[in-house]
Amino acid sequence: IFTKDTHFENYMDTLEGKKLPVKHCIKGTEGWEICDALKETKACAEGRIIEKVTFGSEKLAELVKEEKPDKVYMTGLCTDICVISNAMLIRAFSPETDITVYENCCAGVTPESHRNALEAMKACQVTVEEN
Repeated sequence: IFTKDTHFENYMDTLEGKKLPVKHCIKGTEGWEICDALKETKACAEGRIIEKVTFGSEKLAELVKEEKPDKVYMTGLCTDICVISNAMLIRAFSPETDITVYENCCAGVTPESHRNALEAMKACQVTVEEN
């Protein structure tokens, strides 16, 4: 399942835009698209893509709760914003699901914030592994 950070032209007027004043992932722009290397994956081909306007996606957490997988594997950007938010939502909605984050397939805003997010997720019983 892919999540796509999705913003609109009014991004700078939103609370997030005021606190993180960097226009990004504006719907319909190249930066919003899934990169070509991942477009051939099964999840993308099946249309398992969730557009999200916030850091975390309740829809993703609800889908995991509904499908009841034994394990969830996570990668993505930004470790310290979206990845940790989604990991914590999945943890809250599906407390018995084993969650693994692949640290080498994630990146934070800074190397330090990446490491801090990984440590915070470990404290919440999310497994962090190299890939």
